Amino acid sequence: MKETTVKNDGVVGLNCASTNVMNSINGATVKKTSNGNQDVTLNNVIDIAKKLSTDNIKIVKKDGTLEDYDVTKVVTAIKKSAARMIIELSAEEIEKICNIVNKSVVTLGCSNIEIVKIHSIVESALEDVNPKVAKSYRDYRNYKIDFVKMLDKVYQESQKIMYVGDKENSNSDSTLVSTKRSLVFNQLNKELYKKFFLNVDELQAARDGYIYIHDMSARRDTMNCCLFNIANVLKGGFEMGNLWYNEPKTLRVAFDVIGDVTMAAAGQQYGGFTLPEVDKVLAPYAEKTYQNYYEKYICLGVSFENAREQAMKDVQRDFEQGFQGWEYKFNSVASCRGDYPFIAVSAGLGTGEFERMACLALLNVRKKGQGKETCKKPVLFPKIIFLYDKELHGKGCVLEDIFKAGVECSQKTMYPDWLSLTGEGYVASMYKKYKKVVSPMGCRAFLSPWYERGGLKPADENDVPVFEGRFNIGAISLHLPMIYAKAKKENKDFYQVLDYYMEMIRNLHKRTLDYLGEMRASTNPLAYCEGGFYGGNLGYHDKIKPLLKYTTASFGITALNELQELHNGKSIAQDGNFALEVMEYINKKVNEYKEQDGYLYAIYGTPAENLCGLQIQQFRKKYGIVENVSDRGYVSNSFHCHVSEDITPIEKQDLEKRFWDLLNGGKIQYVKYPISYNTEAVETLINRAMEMGFYEGVNLSLSYCDDCGHEELDMDVCPKCGSKNLTKIERMNGYLSYSRVKGDTRLNEAKMEEIKDRVSM
Repeated sequence: MKETTVKNDGVVGLNCASTNVMNSINGATVKKTSNGNQDVTLNNVIDIAKKLSTDNIKIVKKDGTLEDYDVTKVVTAIKKSAARMIIELSAEEIEKICNIVNKSVVTLGCSNIEIVKIHSIVESALEDVNPKVAKSYRDYRNYKIDFVKMLDKVYQESQKIMYVGDKENSNSDSTLVSTKRSLVFNQLNKELYKKFFLNVDELQAARDGYIYIHDMSARRDTMNCCLFNIANVLKGGFEMGNLWYNEPKTLRVAFDVIGDVTMAAAGQQYGGFTLPEVDKVLAPYAEKTYQNYYEKYICLGVSFENAREQAMKDVQRDFEQGFQGWEYKFNSVASCRGDYPFIAVSAGLGTGEFERMACLALLNVRKKGQGKETCKKPVLFPKIIFLYDKELHGKGCVLEDIFKAGVECSQKTMYPDWLSLTGEGYVASMYKKYKKVVSPMGCRAFLSPWYERGGLKPADENDVPVFEGRFNIGAISLHLPMIYAKAKKENKDFYQVLDYYMEMIRNLHKRTLDYLGEMRASTNPLAYCEGGFYGGNLGYHDKIKPLLKYTTASFGITALNELQELHNGKSIAQDGNFALEVMEYINKKVNEYKEQDGYLYAIYGTPAENLCGLQIQQFRKKYGIVENVSDRGYVSNSFHCHVSEDITPIEKQDLEKRFWDLLNGGKIQYVKYPISYNTEAVETLINRAMEMGFYEGVNLSLSYCDDCGHEELDMDVCPKCGSKNLTKIERMNGYLSYSRVKGDTRLNEAKMEEIKDRVSM
């Protein structure tokens, strides 16, 4: 049996139709065509329908299975196609379409008809009745074809994940079954985002690499990084998992409950989860615990002085065990996302005895490390952020001992990172004027100020900013060298092309805010209903839109160094003026957007992990290999000098200071310390960074032998026992990660190449 065609003039052409069908055409007008085919006029095909029944016709589905032909399914499909065009087909139109389809099906004379042929017949019938609906039907068919392709791509990626693994996120251990499942889902969600959320221009820009939309697998579902107000959640009790939790009455319970809340809440977002000022959060529970211990010892007949001394020792023990419990939990229990959530804590400003005790315990537990007694090494989470106030931590000040403990911890484990609250710049200005701390959210993201009464701007001189309990909705990064190369190739003004992509990011952020605003508080009840977020006392079924007014949306930038190289062949260490000009321009545009849209847009120095290699591939595909731009396997992060620059830590601090206040939405400064556990040198550089107003990271290459426990900086073979079974910890960007663990790395090839090239970072 050969294929038939339904022609626009109402004639059904049969190419060598079966003898049975032809014999059934009583009274039909048949005429020979020039090619020997026989044509039957549509007016006479009704006689065929009378003679032949559709009862025995089967439809061959795409998977090869058979199904009875049923014209009511055609009706359902065409109604859906019409609805997509906001068209309602009349009963007469539907009847006409069905008659055409039935007659065409019968005329084929086949007992089994492929579904693709049915689609062609229906589409042709719709063209006769309503071309707009025909287009809708055709587009839907194409969409289903695209969907098949998309699922095939997801399947291919899932096979890689299942049998090879994934190193896009170093916090994810892709050897675990739970992580593999999460990664497969993320791949599907990413494809759905591209298919249904992006328009053609946005999709093209992302595929080419001019912009990078971070976390496409999650950004339609929830928010990104946050400063979680854990104290507000605990106060008075809260509900979690349909169970009521009373406010903790002891320090031990507080540690346990905070750990559980953190894991539960962090799993409902995709980014850094910071518990700000934990020393102050824990102090009230430590005081209650002290009173319990003290009263116990008094009841046992212990003297007042001895009772106090022993009670304080017990509280000290509870602090150390509590922080140790966090380190176990946050580094070994994967979240429901399948990764180890990026949890950070900030501390250092508390002057009370229990606040001081909390901070010292936090630092000492980290410094001692975890593991077998003979083989201890530091954990990665939580990241520790030291809040530095010169009036508290300076020489001879009340918290100088806390500062010294922090320095010892940094030179041993690289954490804490140091945030200046009394130097220069935005973060320090908020602290000096309002005594408000802007803790970073995870790696490096900072919130823009939102005022209690005035919103974007203070209502008056008494209005104060709010930071705790706020969050952002993600970042979209500009690939500046790509944009510059495009402008030159097309003989366009660079800033004109830059504007185009900045407007694109702006519109994506606005659309994301609108989309997320329709989400219900039930999607993250600890944040939206139990007070984890500012104003987060919504009803379970309320929309979260009211809480989005204070969120930030970030414009990320990468490869500023490579932009300068592309402009005049000089690095930002050698020149940097054009890079500075571009950043000032971006700041001006983003400030205009904030005024016009009323949203808290921010500029973010992107910590490119997997992206550092992807952007090289994208650049090479479009513009080839350019010396000092795309001739290595990675691009530079953010505004940093190239890692291979042979400059001193002080020179690097000075060079990067120019860009510091132009990336207030996310930034960190770090230098590589060419020293071996030199406490004095570490302290000197930290003090210098604090004067300059930096958020400073100490960068060393930590190596630990898992066989004998020997440790030293940057070893590949243990000099003590000759083992290659090492754990190596490197600074990924603003955070730490394993560059080697059990013979393998969680880092991608591009990042490993960058680590190998490091001289000044």
